[in-house]
Amino acid sequence: MGCASRRQYLLVMAALLATPLHAWAQSQAQLRKIAVLASEGAVQSDCTITPHSASWSAFVAGLSSFGYTHGQTVMLQCRSAVGKHQQLDALAAELVKLRPAVLVAFAAPASLAAKRATSTIPIVSVYTADPVALGLVSSLARPGGNVTGLSALASDYVAKSLQILKDLAPQTSRVGVLGQGINPTFEIYRAELEPAAKSLGLLLEFGTVDTVTEIEPTLQHLRTRGADAFLVMHQPFTFDRRENFVNAIARHKLPAMYGSKEAVEMGGLASYAVSVPAVFRRSAYFVDKILKGANPADIPVEQPINFQMAVNLKTAKAIGLKVPQSVLLRADRVVE
Repeated sequence: MGCASRRQYLLVMAALLATPLHAWAQSQAQLRKIAVLASEGAVQSDCTITPHSASWSAFVAGLSSFGYTHGQTVMLQCRSAVGKHQQLDALAAELVKLRPAVLVAFAAPASLAAKRATSTIPIVSVYTADPVALGLVSSLARPGGNVTGLSALASDYVAKSLQILKDLAPQTSRVGVLGQGINPTFEIYRAELEPAAKSLGLLLEFGTVDTVTEIEPTLQHLRTRGADAFLVMHQPFTFDRRENFVNAIARHKLPAMYGSKEAVEMGGLASYAVSVPAVFRRSAYFVDKILKGANPADIPVEQPINFQMAVNLKTAKAIGLKVPQSVLLRADRVVE
């Protein structure tokens, strides 16, 4: 083949290859965008799954159940602060500039940043404790703005958590409560816990934990304050770092209550919680309604209803605690 013929051949092949690539790029640009903003490390910026991926995997599965597939029927655009909440406002602004059809925010810090970034783009807030108290919506029944989604709290969730802890360890008198202080839900949990503890005759000591390295010093501080049991608030940070909390608390050999069954399966004593993956899968329902034209102002915020109790008998034995039969009979999951 001569030089001229070879050059002509290459030009023809390039044209043939360029046509589908151009069409593909054009079709990608035309896909409706779903923006995702995470407070912790649930999802990376390229929308790939991370080691702590149960919630993200469930969300993607939920989208799939409604016929939405990344790169085919929708385009996902993801940002995560990976625990650096001071970056959330900038990340939210980045996503808003992409003009998504809907912005999905994982947990309270991300939801608040999303709301600060836009008052027009529909926002689905996922697993946010008390969105009314946080100012995300006007009411659960009629959100009234551009935010809807799923709350993380039911009216008696906190009280039942403390009651189960008291039932497990009747001698408990002072509970050390751990939570991420930079998360605004810390004060919401505190406001719910204090009257519940008073009704049970329990005293509370609160400790903030914003990094993994603060877990052990905070536990030591709570012990010096007289804590004879612990309760770990259910937040993105405590869920993603549940193994760190479980291992640190195990060294103190005291009863502890967690906000996820995953913590119990890792060695935590007990939990009272909804399924985190189930909540994130359900959030796809809100995305679907909005993509089909529904106004978030008119979509009621849902509260969790299917709470389950889990107990780890191996952990109970390790700390010298005999679990009452009445508690075992109520448990939905028993780890032996």
